[in-house]
Amino acid sequence: MKLTVKELQNKILGCWTGKNIGGALGIACEGMRGQFDFDWYIQPDIYENTPANDDLDLQLVWMGAVEKHGRKINADILADYWLSYIGPDWCEYGVAKANLKAGMFPPITAGVGNSHAESCGAFIRSEIWACLCPGLPELATRYAYEDAIVDHNKNGVYGELFCAALESAAFVENDKFKLLDIALSYIPKDCEVAKAVNIVIDGYKSGKSHFDVRKQVMMETPCTFGIKDSTDANTEGFPLDVLGMDAPANIAFAIIGLLYGEDDFGKSLCIAVNCGEDSDCSAATLGALLGIMLGYDKLPEKWLEPIGGKISTMCIDISKTDFIGKIPATVGELTERVIRLIPRFLDRNDCDVLAEGGYTVKAADDLYKDYKLNRVKEVGWKHMDEIWDAVKPAPYIYKREGVVFTAYVDYMEEPFIRVNEPRKIKVMVENNYGFAWQPQWIGLKVYTPDYVTCTNGNRFGAPLPKFVGTKAEFELEFVAENIYEERVDIILDLSIPGRHTTECIKVTLFAN
Repeated sequence: MKLTVKELQNKILGCWTGKNIGGALGIACEGMRGQFDFDWYIQPDIYENTPANDDLDLQLVWMGAVEKHGRKINADILADYWLSYIGPDWCEYGVAKANLKAGMFPPITAGVGNSHAESCGAFIRSEIWACLCPGLPELATRYAYEDAIVDHNKNGVYGELFCAALESAAFVENDKFKLLDIALSYIPKDCEVAKAVNIVIDGYKSGKSHFDVRKQVMMETPCTFGIKDSTDANTEGFPLDVLGMDAPANIAFAIIGLLYGEDDFGKSLCIAVNCGEDSDCSAATLGALLGIMLGYDKLPEKWLEPIGGKISTMCIDISKTDFIGKIPATVGELTERVIRLIPRFLDRNDCDVLAEGGYTVKAADDLYKDYKLNRVKEVGWKHMDEIWDAVKPAPYIYKREGVVFTAYVDYMEEPFIRVNEPRKIKVMVENNYGFAWQPQWIGLKVYTPDYVTCTNGNRFGAPLPKFVGTKAEFELEFVAENIYEERVDIILDLSIPGRHTTECIKVTLFAN
């Protein structure tokens, strides 16, 4: 199936408009626990002042990053944009920014001292990747992963993968159950996000009310968002998970609205909002999904009129926006920017820039996980199962993408070092695309401060076979005789003899 520019404009405008409407409506009971009965905006001045929504404006910064870096966008680039252009320091945002400033790299930034790493701040950013990869959920999830790992891990990451796949597939598929099945294929079957979504699907199919399904979600995948650190607000007596485990339940509430809303845009949003908790996130995500499925031209005027397409921001440091371009004032402007970006972001296999009427995007023949695995490997992406393996245990593997090889530094645990205690790390080097059918050797030089010793030497070499995806591995052990600063910087110099290609990687360990 091919999507024309006209079709993309209608669906992308619907996405951002639905996002705006859902976010504004969801503020009604954001951070509240209970079953509510809102059916309209609570803001008396909604016609004059569209409420700001971090669910949307963070993605305006990502758009600026893509406009400059194109399809090369990755977690390192997005991390720099976090530090440069995004103001808030709350919850997972603040922890990740503090870890970046301390010298950590993604995904380690998400895993150290971050009690909200499995909260809602990543899945609310999924639409930009879906809109840039319409009908290409395999590709959308690859970029969603790079986005999420800056400040989230485990279910926080799975939540964004799920939503990006769901929204991308919705450009070409309208069957709600098939869409959910497609999106579930992009996350582990045993993760909490999948569990919460399946509770909703099973409850709907068995005839349960959405009230009962909400309660089951809260009983079996509990969260803490609706009690604001005070168990006194837990009036319904739900079990409590660890602080910040919020993504599974709130994604489930969006799916409750999707299934129980009977294809009515407003009813669907109100059902999601009335589940409480992080209601602006669940409603904004659902609004974006419905906007894609329906298209802007089928959104009800009742919900369109008050918002008027205006964008209000709350997270962007507007004193620096000259460096990322003018912030769109309306969802229409945002849509046009994204439309112009798509042909630059996609490669020629997915986008025909010479097609009549502007360009067309060729959707995937099969929307499920790994359908395009062979082509994906050609451009250096990981198999989705390998991404799961990196996220599941602990997010302590840092990736540095080079030209002919990619290096991975596995910290194996939190990035701390103690005096006279051996500290091991692993270094893996992966062949990106083969070296003209010649086997190569990879060389590793290790540079440490005077008071730190690499006990198994400072010079290493290993064969790197010629085939794409083959690896060379090194295990290093460090001992600090003393520590004179709060952080220890170690430099790894990776090179291939006879080639100019080299990568220098800084490994930062913190005194503890």
